[in-house]
Amino acid sequence: MGRFSIKRLDRYIIRKFLTTFFFMVATFCVVAVVFDLMENVGRLISNQAPLGGTILYYLSFCFHFGNLLSGFIVFLTIIWFTSRLAQQTEIVAMLSSGMSFTRLMRPYFFAATVLVIMSLAISHYVLPKANERKVEFEVQYVHVNFHIADQHLYREIEPGVIAYFRSITVDRNTGYRFQLERWNEKNELEHRILAAKATWIEEDSIWRLVNARVRDLMPDGTERLRYVTRLDTVLPMRISDFGQRAVMTSTMTTPQLDEHIASEMSRGAPVSMLKLNRNGRTANPFSIYVLMLIGVGIASRKLRGGMGFHLFLAVVIGFLFVFTSKIISVYAASVVLPPDAPISTDHWLLLAAWLPNLLFTAMGALICWKAPK
Repeated sequence: MGRFSIKRLDRYIIRKFLTTFFFMVATFCVVAVVFDLMENVGRLISNQAPLGGTILYYLSFCFHFGNLLSGFIVFLTIIWFTSRLAQQTEIVAMLSSGMSFTRLMRPYFFAATVLVIMSLAISHYVLPKANERKVEFEVQYVHVNFHIADQHLYREIEPGVIAYFRSITVDRNTGYRFQLERWNEKNELEHRILAAKATWIEEDSIWRLVNARVRDLMPDGTERLRYVTRLDTVLPMRISDFGQRAVMTSTMTTPQLDEHIASEMSRGAPVSMLKLNRNGRTANPFSIYVLMLIGVGIASRKLRGGMGFHLFLAVVIGFLFVFTSKIISVYAASVVLPPDAPISTDHWLLLAAWLPNLLFTAMGALICWKAPK
C-alpha cells in the first residue's frame, strides 16, 4: 500500500507540473501574439499579407516563443504549483511522513527530463523546420529590409583571392571602399584592385566598380597601374556572401548549421556567434534542470506572505539567469584569445554556453541544501 501511495504522489506531482507548464506556455504565447500583432499590423496590411499565411506564421511564432522561454516558464510553473502545495501544508505533510527531500524531488526530475528531451529534439531538429515558414513570412511581409551593421568585411572568395569591403548597403547591393587582392602560391601579390564602391548588378550577374585603380605586378618585378571610372567585371561572390539575416541560421537543423559554420570558416567569416548558437541548442534545454532545482528549493518553504514572495523571487532569478546568459554570450563572442591561451577558442565558446547553467546549478544546490527537510 505504501508503494502504491508513493506512486500516486509521483503521478500527482508530474500531472500538476506538466499541465501547469503547458497552460503557462499557452498563456505566454497568446500574450506575445497580441503584442506582436499590435506592433506589426500596419506592416502586414501595407504589405498585403494573406490571412492564411498570417495564421500559420503566428502558429510558428508560438512554437518559437514557447521553446525560447521554456526554461523560464518551467521555473514559474514550479514556483506556482509548489508554492500552493507548501501553503496548503502538503509539502510539510510529505516531509513529516518520513519522505526525504531528495525523494520529494524525484517526480520533479522525471517531469523535467520529459521536457528536456522534448526541448533537445525541438531545438536541434523540429524548431528549425518550423522557423522556415516563420522567417519566409517575415522576409516577405514584416522585416522586408535589412542591412549589414558590421564593417571591415573580409572574404576569401577563391583560393588566394581576398575581397574586402569597408561597409555594405544591402538595399542598394553596394559595398564601399572595395579592395580585391590575388596572391600566388609563393604568397606574392600579383593583382590588386581598389575602388570607391562596387555594386552587384543582379540582372547581368556582374560587379560594377566605380573609380577603380587596377595594379598588376609582373613576374619580372615591374608593375602596371591604370585608372578607370567604371569597370564591369565578373567575380565569384555576391552580396549575400558578406552578410545575411541573422535569423536565417535559426532555420538550419544542427547538421546543416555545422556545415554552414565550416563554410563560413573557410571564407574567413567570424563564426563565434554561430558556434555559441550551436552550443546553446544543447545547453539551453538543460537549463530546465537548473531552474527546476532552484524552483523546488525556493517554493517548498511555507511563508507567511504566501505565494507573492515566491513569485517575486521567480521573476528576479529568472531575469537574472537570462541577463547573465546574454552578458556571457556577448563577451565570449567578442573576446579574442591569444595564441598561447590555455584553452582553445572552441572550448572557450563551449564553456561560455554552459557557464550560466554551472553558476546557477551551484546556487540551486545551496538553496536546496538550506531548504527545510
